[in-house]
Formats: sequence, C-alpha cells, structure tokens
Amino acid sequence: MTPFAMPQAQPEPVRRVGLLLPLTGGNAALGQAMLNAGQLALFDQGDRRIELLPRDTRSTASGAAEAARDAESQGALAIAGPLTLGETAAVARTTRVPVFAFTSDEAQASGRVWVLGITPTQQARRVMSAANEQGAQRFGLLAPNDAFGQRLATAMREAARQAGWPAPAIQLVPQRTTEFAAQAEALRAADVQAVLVAFAGAGARTAAQALAEGGSRPLILGTILWAAEPNLGDEPALAGALFPGPDPSGRDRFDQQFEAAFEARASRLAGPAYDAVALAARTAREGAPPVGSAFLGADGPIQLDAGGVTRRGLAVFALQPGGQPRLVSPAPVPGGAGS
Repeated sequence: MTPFAMPQAQPEPVRRVGLLLPLTGGNAALGQAMLNAGQLALFDQGDRRIELLPRDTRSTASGAAEAARDAESQGALAIAGPLTLGETAAVARTTRVPVFAFTSDEAQASGRVWVLGITPTQQARRVMSAANEQGAQRFGLLAPNDAFGQRLATAMREAARQAGWPAPAIQLVPQRTTEFAAQAEALRAADVQAVLVAFAGAGARTAAQALAEGGSRPLILGTILWAAEPNLGDEPALAGALFPGPDPSGRDRFDQQFEAAFEARASRLAGPAYDAVALAARTAREGAPPVGSAFLGADGPIQLDAGGVTRRGLAVFALQPGGQPRLVSPAPVPGGAGS
C-alpha cells in the first residue's frame, strides 16, 4: 500500500519593486543614501517575498524612463521614485504600474502617481490650522515669485475659502529680493493676523524684521525649510514663529535606525525614499495601492487617497532663541482636523 503523502505547499512567488535613483554622477551619494533607506523599509516589513530592483536614472528624464521600463520588464509591480519632477513626468508617461515618487511637486500626482515629498499645500494648510488655533483668520503670504511661492498662494487661497476666512493677502516678489519694506507695509494695510514667510536664512530674518516694524506685529509662519536652521530663533523678530515639520517621534526613530544600520546620518530625502519603498512593497504584496489606510512613515503618518493625493500628518514647531525649536502641536492623523 502506498503511504499517503501530504501535498507540499507551494512557495509564494517573489514580488518585485522598482527603485529609481541617481546611482552615478554628481548625485550618486544621495542615491546611495536613499537606496539604504529603501532597504531599511524592506527590513522593517520583514517580508522576504519582496525583491528590490534598484535602477540608475542618471539624473535625467530619459534615464528615469529607461530605468522604469527596465524595472517593469523585469516584473516590477510598483515603482518607488524617481527624484525630480521632470523624471517623474517621464516615468508617468512610460510605466503602467503605480508610482511613488520622491518629488514634492504635487502637479505630478495622478491616478497612479503619488507624490511623497512634503508639498507646499501640506505645509500651508498645516501651519494655517495651527495659527487659527491661536485666533488667526486673516492671513498673508510673503514668498518668492516661483513655483513654490505660487503653489503656497494657491493652497492658502483654497484653505481660506474652505474655512470661510477672508482671502489671504498675497505678496510675491522676485527670488533675489532682499528688501521687503513695501511688501510688509502692504500686508499691514491688509490687517493680516499671520504671515507665511516662504524664505529661509537671511531672507527669513529680513522679512520678519520688516514685518515687525510699524506697530502691531503679525504672527510669523514659516515652511519646512526652517527645520534645517537651528539658529533661526536667535533673530528677535522670529521668536515664537511657527513652522511645520516631520513628526519628531517618528523621524527620531527612523534616524536612529538608519544610523545604527549604516553608520551615517540620514539625509532629508531618505525619509521619502523609506516611505516610497514601504508603500510600493505593500502595493506589490496586496495587488493595489493601500488607498484610504494610514501608514506610519519616516516623517510621520501618511494616507494615500484616490487621484494621487497624499495626506501627511505634520507637526508644528515654534522658534525660540538659544536652542532647538519647541514642539507646539504633534502630527495629527492624516485627513483629520489640522492635517
């Protein structure tokens, strides 16, 4: 009599994820750091069925498109990257699989492209919500007249419209402007209660000084660029100014893991790389992007919505002299109040 044999379970197939990075040329060091972050994301998920396919974009749109085609031809079910808006646009035209790009240019978002960089809209809405908690409803913007400033202006107008606040007073100036007296006077004349200053470094200091002159001083707001300037709070005109940034508890955890694994400090762009690979891996595993569910990323909580919309929970900090910015408001759940 032939002994009965239990059928052996078939191993689940490997699922592949493309990772598009600048691995050669002037940005090779950045690309390697982002590759390390992507590998850390896979390690955290602990799923050996996911295989990463790193591909070099050569920091060009054509190189990114070629890298995407190659990854997809090798079975990639989702793609993390590429880095810039031009590369993202080229990849979107090339590939048919979901893309989780590192760029912060929200114009690249579409039905299958999610933008994972921290966008101007996310920053404006979060810091306006925090200022409103202090009573502000009349907002102003002092920003360079470039794509970043224009997107901030659009986001502020829409946030004010949705909240029923007055339309914000917008002052867009040439990028190299170092004198803000006229713009500050116009904002004071508009009786604004809070002004978002979209400059960093010396520009932020000069703009805040101009806004502090001539009587009542509006609440100064900033952007995520201020997170990299620990001494900005030493400027008296910026004391107490608010700005958005990554959730500190989540980012600290990621930074510690990264440094322990690679004996190097994580760059700012390592966070989006970690998030993109984690989301691409989950997409490959589940067969579709995890739209509507929350995910704790390197820079805080994230939620993907339909149409390429990415919601981020950002914390809010206040500048203070002689030390690190003070946490004012922790990151909210994406899609909830204040996010």
